[in-house]
Amino acid sequence: IGRQGGIPKFYAEGGINQIQDPLIFLAGAATITKKIKLGTGICLVPERNPIRLAKEVATLDQISGGRFLFGVGAGWLRGESEILGADFPNRWKQTREYLDVMKELWTTEVTEYHGEYIDFPPLVCAPKPVQKPYPPIFVGGELKNAARRIARYGDGWLPRARNTSQYQDPDKISGAREHIEDLIKQEGRDASKFNITMWDAPPDRDMNRRFADAGANRVVHMLNTTDERSAHEAIEKVAEAVL
Repeated sequence: IGRQGGIPKFYAEGGINQIQDPLIFLAGAATITKKIKLGTGICLVPERNPIRLAKEVATLDQISGGRFLFGVGAGWLRGESEILGADFPNRWKQTREYLDVMKELWTTEVTEYHGEYIDFPPLVCAPKPVQKPYPPIFVGGELKNAARRIARYGDGWLPRARNTSQYQDPDKISGAREHIEDLIKQEGRDASKFNITMWDAPPDRDMNRRFADAGANRVVHMLNTTDERSAHEAIEKVAEAVL
């Protein structure tokens, strides 16, 4: 969403501005798949109502049989954020409160919440997610900003594999993993299930292997296509390059 009809150049190039709503799209994908994981990369949490979002995530986890991975972020495009109701200067503070709200809604039968950004009396939010206590939460962003957030309220990290020089070298992921796991332990949380998913990785077999050796659990390749035929062609090209 751009103000005065303007679309940022980053989104306008290569059909990126045609990306569908992630939760609706993944609900469709869930009905025609059985095994693959389905995830957001990323869902802009402060731009959505957390009660509705909690129900949407739980519903998607139900439809997919517990295959959903909840990638979250706070956004960078101020105009879009403000149009959709986010407190842009404090968007990560808002994101944390919304995630707290959703966790309560997913894990309690009757939920009441009184916060800075949302306040509601006792209510029931159903269905509950298949995964317990809720789908894994992957926090997007660069290490310097994301590490503490992951340690406090995330289950995984969703860094961009390219166009961010800090992570183009797969060997640096190993040190980042150790750093985040230490922070998770400092928060008194279990670090054994911490997971790294590399997002927007170049389709390169050797680089994927290096990411895996460095501690990444999963690599996601972008297709940037706008129709079914070109999507199939893009998938075949990626498969040839990485398998």
